This record gives sequence, C-alpha cells and structure tokens, in this order.
Amino acid sequence: MRYRKLRELEVSAVGYGCMGMSHGYGAVPERQEVVRLIRYAYEQGGCTFFDTAEGYGAGDNERLLGEAVAPFRNKVVIATKFGGPKIEGDRLVPQEYTPAEIRQHLEASLRRLGTDHIDLYYQHRVSRVVTPEEVADCMGELIREGKILAWGQSMPTPDEIRRAHAVTPLTAIQSEYSIMERSVETEVLPVCEELGIGFVPFSPLAGGFLSGRITEGQKYEGDDVRRSISRYTDENIRANRRLLDLLREYAARHEATPAQISLAWMLEKQPFIVPIPGSRKEECILENLGAAGVELTADEFAEIEAALARIEIHGNRTDEDIVFGLRNYMEKS
Repeated sequence: MRYRKLRELEVSAVGYGCMGMSHGYGAVPERQEVVRLIRYAYEQGGCTFFDTAEGYGAGDNERLLGEAVAPFRNKVVIATKFGGPKIEGDRLVPQEYTPAEIRQHLEASLRRLGTDHIDLYYQHRVSRVVTPEEVADCMGELIREGKILAWGQSMPTPDEIRRAHAVTPLTAIQSEYSIMERSVETEVLPVCEELGIGFVPFSPLAGGFLSGRITEGQKYEGDDVRRSISRYTDENIRANRRLLDLLREYAARHEATPAQISLAWMLEKQPFIVPIPGSRKEECILENLGAAGVELTADEFAEIEAALARIEIHGNRTDEDIVFGLRNYMEKS
C-alpha cells in the first residue's frame, strides 16, 4: 500500500467507504461479517482510511466501524460526517445544525465509534442557514479541544470552500467523482490544489459500473439506489460499452482490472486525491485497494484522457433520482 496526505493527515492511497455496509445497495451483510470485512481491509489490504457518517444506517454504520477498528484504532484514520441530507419535496437538502447542535452530534458520533476523537469530521451537506464561517469557527474550537483532528466539507461549492477555509483551514473535500462524473474538475479540484486541500471522491467506481460487472437485465432490490439511477438502465449500459472497452484495454496491458484502471487514472490526476470505494466481498476489497500499486505511465494517462474526451457518457446520478428511489422503496416496505 502507498500513502498520501490529505493536508496533514497521512492515509492509505485508497480508502474504504463503509456506507454500503448499512444501506444504499440492498440487503446488508450480517454484523459480524461487516466487522470481519473491515478488519480484512486493514489487515490484508493495508487500508488505513475508513469513511462513515452518522446518517448511514441511522448511526449503526458508525457503531460497526468503531467495533471493527477497535483493536487498531490508533493506526487508522476515521472520517465521519454530521448534517446529512434529508428529503424535502423532490430534493435532498441539508440539515441545518447550529454550532451547539454540531457539538451534540459530535458527542453522539464519538460514543457510537467508541473513540475519544475523530480524525476527519465532515459537514455532510453545507447548510443553507448556518454560514460556512460559523461552521468553520466551530470546527476550529473542536480542533483546539482535541475532539477532532481535522475537518472537511462534502459536496460544497468553490465559494463555500473558500469562505470556510479562510476561518479554519479545511483538510479535505468529499464529492462524487469518477470517470463517469467529472464535474468537480472544472472548479472544485483547482480550488483544492490552490489551497492545499485534499480531495476524497465517493462513488469512484460509479456504484460498481466501472468494475465492468454491471450487466443488462440486473435487478436491484430493497433500498439499492441503483434501481432509480439512469446510469444503470439497460439502454445506458449498452451505450457506455465504449468506456468499459477502453478500461479493459488498459487493464489487459497492466494485468489489472477495469476497476483498478479507473482508480489508477484518478490517482494519477492529482497527488492529493484519495478515493474511497466500498465493497462487501474480500476479492473486491483487495482489488480496489490493490489499485494503489497500478501505475499508469504519463503517455498512458494522456491516451486515456484523449480517448475519454471522445466518449459520451450516458446516464448520471442525481439527488432527484435518489429521492425517487428511496420513496419508492419506503412505500413498498
């Protein structure tokens, strides 16, 4: 495993996103299996960066992660989040926590995780009411008190990043980013580079699509958000074959997999990027973490970039899609 810096935090070059262990992708594994797999990522894959949130599984995801890493807590970096999105109409909107409420939620996360500090504490969605400056000031106090070591924002705008960073420097920004979703390249990544902020892509394999294992006719059960995301319709799966063919070409060159080439491409983009794919299978966990050892040459990276510029991506992932899927699931439950 190679390591990278998110500002001052050293983490494995590829992290582990724990959300899918509690919800979002259908039936979840048994509790002890989750604990075993998280420990497997650390012990066999060298992963030292684990991402969760208070909203995943109504807090249970934090409990699972805390139990799993307890034997080696001080050798890993735990990231969690407060103020996750809620459904309002047909949109997902942030929960508007005041600094006093943030403190309450932090204490609850500390209890669930079974730790005395959180290494990286994200604002899950930037508030529309409490200003970035107010939140940043609160984060600065928590850092001085030793409750958290660093803080970040999830899905912010460039302006929100700058305003918060001016008060208490941000360590990381987390947003969706993959070969299929590159909107952050326009403004967010340049701001991170300018200010020395790390960037943590969630869904770096586009919900598994970039592994090449998503096929036509697949059915998504339970709360699996892919049932309502246009990227996974049979029509778009067929339309995006050119992208998978490109990944397979470079995978063959490196004796790697399409997923590993997708992650290696991302790691080559910037040295401050640390993706957090998630998986529930041993072989996929090692596959994803093994991407840290797949190195594209400068020429290969340029070739892939040029090829991607000629490939149209079909389908995307929107908050409206997710809301529709969640409502549909809850109505049928």
